[in-house]
Formats: sequence, structure tokens, C-alpha cells
Amino acid sequence: MPRQRDVGAQRELLSNAVWQVLADDGLPGLTLRAVAERAGCTTGLVLHTFPTKKALLLHARDLLYERTAVRADGAEAASTDAFGALEAVLGQAVDLPHGQHDESRVWVGFLAAALADEDLAERHRAANHSFLTRIRRLIAAYRPEWTDERLELTTKSLVALVEGLNVLAAADPAGYPARVQQEALAAALSALG
Repeated sequence: MPRQRDVGAQRELLSNAVWQVLADDGLPGLTLRAVAERAGCTTGLVLHTFPTKKALLLHARDLLYERTAVRADGAEAASTDAFGALEAVLGQAVDLPHGQHDESRVWVGFLAAALADEDLAERHRAANHSFLTRIRRLIAAYRPEWTDERLELTTKSLVALVEGLNVLAAADPAGYPARVQQEALAAALSALG
């Protein structure tokens, strides 16, 4: 009797391999062969699940979005007030709690590829708009008297700070350690009054 494949387990294995190759080797290292080697399988199996490099990248971006959304939901739910929720959500977005920069490296790799591919760029914009919407909602809850213009500027400034810190820390973790990221965020949040 032929052995039944566990499609879910194979997809999870390949998913982890895609993530680790992009985090460890960056965009140039993300190849079907590298994913197959990391997963300990054939390139044929990788091609069956992810037929192109673009499919690998889209999958990595979706994983990143899912992981960060779960963390942001948890941070927000654990907060007792609007400012605490804003601080917690932005705080979990910088200096990753587990001390790794894998998520930042995956994000940077995806973003680099998105510069030359409209489908990838659209996936990035959708995730970014979701994060902007969350941050704007939290700021508006804390500062309901603010105008739409002030809410938009503050939202985009805070998101740009967090994402900029992540990009810089991905390439220079010693130059942008957790302490620096946390202090930069604290200074920006203190401007909210």
C-alpha cells in the first residue's frame, strides 16, 4: 500500500524552509534549490507547492503578515487603555520580542523584490495599509479631538519610525539594538502628550 503524503506537514516544512532561507540568505539566496536543500526534499516538491520565486516571496510575506498581526492583536488585547494599546502594538513591532531579526530580514527581502514587481508591491501596500489603519485607530482612540490631518501625519510618522528601525536593525543589529529602538519609540510617543 503506498504511503499517504501529509500535505499539511509538507507545506509546513516548506514554509519554514522558505522563511529561513529568506531570513538567512536574503533575496539573492532565495531559490527553489536552496528551499529544497533547507527542507531536505527535492526541488520537484518545492515546485509543486511554490511554482515560482514570486510564489515563495508571496508566501513569506503572508507568513510575516500573519505572525505580526497575531502579535499585534495580542498586544492590543492585553492593554487596558488606548495609549497602552498604541504603545504595546508599536512596541512589539520594533525589537522583536524573541531578540531575532528574522522578520525584519524577510520584510526587507520582500520589499526589495517588490520594487520591481507590481504584484509584490500591491501585497506590501495591503499589509502596510492594514497596519496604518490599526495605528490610526489606536491614536484616534487616545486623541479623539485630533483632526484627520494630524491623525494621518502622526500615524505615518510612527509607522515610518518603526519600519525604518526594523530595516536599519536588519542590516546593523549592533547599531540599532533593542534599547535604541525602544528609546526612539518612547521619545516619539511622548510627543503625543
